[in-house]
Amino acid sequence: MSDAGTLFTDWRSVPEAARGATLALGNFDGVHRGHRAVLRAAHAARPELKLAALTFEPHPREHFRPDDPPFRLTLAAGKAAALRSAGADLVVALPFDASFAAMSAEDFVSEVLHRGLGAKHLACGADFAFGHRRGGDVAFLAEHAERLGMGLTIVPPVADETGPISSSGIRRALQDGYPERATTALGRPWAIHGPVSHGDKRGRTIGFPTANVPLGRHLEPARGVYAVDVTLADGRVVPGVANIGLRPTVGGSESRVEAHLFDFAEDLYGQEVAVGLRHFLRPEQKFAGLPALVAQIGADAAEARRLLGLKPAD
Repeated sequence: MSDAGTLFTDWRSVPEAARGATLALGNFDGVHRGHRAVLRAAHAARPELKLAALTFEPHPREHFRPDDPPFRLTLAAGKAAALRSAGADLVVALPFDASFAAMSAEDFVSEVLHRGLGAKHLACGADFAFGHRRGGDVAFLAEHAERLGMGLTIVPPVADETGPISSSGIRRALQDGYPERATTALGRPWAIHGPVSHGDKRGRTIGFPTANVPLGRHLEPARGVYAVDVTLADGRVVPGVANIGLRPTVGGSESRVEAHLFDFAEDLYGQEVAVGLRHFLRPEQKFAGLPALVAQIGADAAEARRLLGLKPAD
């Protein structure tokens, strides 16, 4: 089924075929292992029904605090794709604007979940809050859902060796330079999705052509050099090495991703790619000039190949 047939943004006009699902509720930023547990619980409660994920766009924090630095782990398209790959038949991404933020918790349950979506069963994490000024919690949801004939499963947090898995914990791991911890919590490497754009083309002149991808509204992880896997639009995955940051040696002023793909010479301009962070090699630094930079890039590429289990370059 096409994306258009599985993504809905208006709870007032959901087609009959998409109503009556079992519904997983949450912001789902990152679609991490805890989020997938909510999806599994929703499905397990009523396996004969379609599984839908209900989320919000933009993230409520972006609405209430628009001047905050970007913090998203997954943007809208990437989140919807991750929810589908985690088993959701349908994704309902409700526009979070001033009028929606003003909706009472009771109206959210009765008008959106019950009347609009016709949900048969709900599942959410124990900390799910909703409605005007987050006036609704899971106790409120349990009371009102039962009255309207909707079942409810409250899913406890999923934990790893560092504690309960959360989007905020994954953000901290990435900002501290530990992409491996993010991979463990997410169940996959964290990736920056975006179109390959034209850079200053300096990389090709020094023997390391790069695919430049803007960070956009993604969280900025620790600035520095990473071993990466780049997923192309056709599904191929190409290993490489990437710098994330300002590029101080060449006078850069805006953070971006510059990924050098190993043993790859195709034109990627305009193509949507996903740069997955596997290992952090070193912090970003300023070099005395291009020769020193080129030497370091060569060393970084060799180390990235080693960490990714690849043979040394010919």
